[in-house]
Amino acid sequence: MGMRRREFLKVAAAGAAAAPLLHGRARAQAKPVRIGYTLSATGPYSVGAQITQAPNYTLWQEQVNARGGLAVKGEGRRPIEFISIDDRSEIETAVRFYEKLATDDKVDLMLPPWGSAMNFAIAPVASKYGYPLLGPTAISAKFRELAIPYFYTFLVQPEGQMKAVAALLKDLKAQGKISKVAVAYVNDLFGIELNAAAGPALKEAGLEVVDTKSYPLGAKDLSPLLKGFKAAGADAFVGLTYPPDNILVTSQAKEVDWNPPVFFTGVGTAFPFYRERFKGAEGVMGIGGWNPKVKFAGAREYYDAHVKKHQKKEPDRWASAFAYASLQILEKCVGEVGLDRPKIKAMLDATEFQTVAGPIKFARGENVATPGMVGQWQKGEFEIVWPRAWATGAAVVPKAPWA
Repeated sequence: MGMRRREFLKVAAAGAAAAPLLHGRARAQAKPVRIGYTLSATGPYSVGAQITQAPNYTLWQEQVNARGGLAVKGEGRRPIEFISIDDRSEIETAVRFYEKLATDDKVDLMLPPWGSAMNFAIAPVASKYGYPLLGPTAISAKFRELAIPYFYTFLVQPEGQMKAVAALLKDLKAQGKISKVAVAYVNDLFGIELNAAAGPALKEAGLEVVDTKSYPLGAKDLSPLLKGFKAAGADAFVGLTYPPDNILVTSQAKEVDWNPPVFFTGVGTAFPFYRERFKGAEGVMGIGGWNPKVKFAGAREYYDAHVKKHQKKEPDRWASAFAYASLQILEKCVGEVGLDRPKIKAMLDATEFQTVAGPIKFARGENVATPGMVGQWQKGEFEIVWPRAWATGAAVVPKAPWA
């Protein structure tokens, strides 16, 4: 009963709002395509979920229903109906609801929750019931190891991402701009796995790591950790952070007067609110990247539509585009093979998709078309600075003083 009280339905363009958009009485009465998911509206995962996935889910739903609904092969267009709850950043709550979506609600399709740990928990549930799940915010080498057949990742996984960071730092060391690295990571699946990949990547790149520290999810004070890094003479900080602690570590770096030439933080750096919070965040690097200057079809149109739909709020410069790309891919599959989920899986396994985030190609459930990337805030935009083949700007090191 507790879950039912928290449950809410998001039905866009399915009632009075839908009638003007659908063409003709028969289409207006078409059976909805029911899509279920959880997203964190509260708890530590809520910041990322409400920036990266929630706005893209509602934008896509509105756009598709404005076109008359989702094109389903052999059935014409049907409106999209979302069935969703706030999972409160609780893995157990999410797992129970995905079971309910499959067994009680018998939804047509599923969308994923936010974050590595949450996706890792619910991916086996979706796979058990044969629901393809396109995860734009999941990073874990365990997805590859377990080969969960119906789960697909979009972001570059830990080894590839940390090799990109190490390659950039190696290049900066060769230029004489840095020499000593300090690493902090959140004690969560995301941070643990990226840190495990960081050690070998940094060592292979010939970089000296002077200190590595972990901290718990929900930490309230990271200043002792930062003071230790400062005392160790680190001139490159690599923070494998989630959004709340990313804000904390940046705020406290200013407080302890530590401004290393390279300040790299994880999830949340690419969020526009991070830029606003830190007066442009000039020179801060983070996992990236995407921006509206990339040369992928529909990228600028997607950016403009997001800003218009969400009261001038911009998409973040990392996973937002992949979240929208995952919906583009799902829409294309349903248009070509219908709602037959094994056929959707077969198409996912065999096709290279062109999206607002660039080409996407899955090999055993992992996107192999996108490289690991690093972005940097420069004059209001999160420029891709590594690898050079994808760059929209050159790295600026040392970073500017804290504003």
